[in-house]
Amino acid sequence: MWHPENPIRYDIPATRWPTREEAAASLLFQPIQIGPLELRQRTWVPAMVPWRATEDGFVTPHNLDWYRRFAEGRPGAIVVEATGVRDIPSGPLLRIGHDRFIPGLRELVETVRRGSDGETKLFIQIIDFLSVKRRPEKEKFFARFLTLDEGHRRALAAATADPQWLTAGEKDLRAFLSHAPDELHEQVLNERELEALRCGYRERVTDTHLAHIRELPEVLPGIFADAARRAREAGFDGVELHYAHAYTMASFLSRLNTRQDSYGGALENRVRLPLEVYAAVRERVGDDYVVGVRFLGDEVIAGGSRIKDAVYFAEQFVRAGFDFLSISKGGKFEDAKQPKSGQAVYPYTGESGYECMPTVLSDERGPFGRNIPLVCEIKRAVNEAGFHTPVVAAGGITTFEQAEAILQRGEADIIGAARQSLADPDWFRKARLGRGEEVRRCTYTNYCEALDQAHKQVTCKLWDRVQLDELNVTLSDDGRRRLLPPEWQGSKVQSLKSKVEGDQNGF
Repeated sequence: MWHPENPIRYDIPATRWPTREEAAASLLFQPIQIGPLELRQRTWVPAMVPWRATEDGFVTPHNLDWYRRFAEGRPGAIVVEATGVRDIPSGPLLRIGHDRFIPGLRELVETVRRGSDGETKLFIQIIDFLSVKRRPEKEKFFARFLTLDEGHRRALAAATADPQWLTAGEKDLRAFLSHAPDELHEQVLNERELEALRCGYRERVTDTHLAHIRELPEVLPGIFADAARRAREAGFDGVELHYAHAYTMASFLSRLNTRQDSYGGALENRVRLPLEVYAAVRERVGDDYVVGVRFLGDEVIAGGSRIKDAVYFAEQFVRAGFDFLSISKGGKFEDAKQPKSGQAVYPYTGESGYECMPTVLSDERGPFGRNIPLVCEIKRAVNEAGFHTPVVAAGGITTFEQAEAILQRGEADIIGAARQSLADPDWFRKARLGRGEEVRRCTYTNYCEALDQAHKQVTCKLWDRVQLDELNVTLSDDGRRRLLPPEWQGSKVQSLKSKVEGDQNGF
């Protein structure tokens, strides 16, 4: 992963955890209305991809265990991982592109209900993505993937000062290019061909010469609407439309979207399809169902969207009727590092990826709460426009004190914590019960992110190699790591105490 030049290593901030009484009086543990439903508290576990589904996109027992474990911490809401809206292969990631996925997703919902004793609301993040190919071996690229034309011949003849390439056989030309140095490739190939050689072929929303890309505005609203209908049938409390990072809908919002039709260029054109998708989803699921959105406050790439764009999008989203706004940052393909041959480019390896998931190796701003200024500006604009749509903040939020201060200052309405929740799924509950000193603190080294990049089952280094001989521990595919953190023994004591108190009070 990219890091700032001459990085500063930060310690995990010291903190004072609240007493049970202080927690009960805090904003963090107060209810909040999101559209037609109420969260019991303002705590939120954002979507994380755990790589636990089947290759066909079905829910597995590992998925059920993963979400049950987060539910036991009883946050206000959990957002299920980015789930594909199309019925196409996507590896061991959840899918919702066909009705056959509904039974497994329904079981996931029921698992979370039981795990949280009904306290946690469950949303599912639904996503579309375009084709991204693995980086090919150089010989394979020139032998199979490059479409040769007369322009390549002329460029090669000019670069080598050898006119034979104007009439040479195609086999000879491909063989020569496959062994040529990079400097020559830069003179012969165009920008997209060089990218396909060095990083793997990647579709863009601007590739309107391809019929299926040109027709995205016609097909995506219905596809998202069908996915949202399935989410409702499965029992989810709502959907989060994924308009962030490196994927299709975020690419329509981006300043880099230069489509020449009515869906690119100007701000009002770039937001057109995201609003049409929302309208189709809302029509399908009705007004009594939560529909929220996750989008970027800043793309953090050259020529990309900035906070001014995000504020405009936010205002359009709340006017359209979205029930919540969840703000992220960066995570783009454009500045990602070159992958190894045989691997796909990963959008969290460049500077934009760092800003999405900053580590303790940071600059003078530090990694904790780094995205809050963006969230604050978006929330201010939404409120000044006369709306009170809840805004979710996330990104390096690691203590109760930090979370409560953000809420007290009015910078956000809900606090999301992904990596800290992975480190300790019980941390919100521990803080609420006055037992914060028992919280397992995330160290923000992005061990988990490295597993995600390698498409391995995601775990946390703070617990994945402890008590491996414990009864009924489920291990990772490589047999070296446990897939879930140990159960919090305090939760059993607390549940028993609550039951006794309830019995004594006639409940």
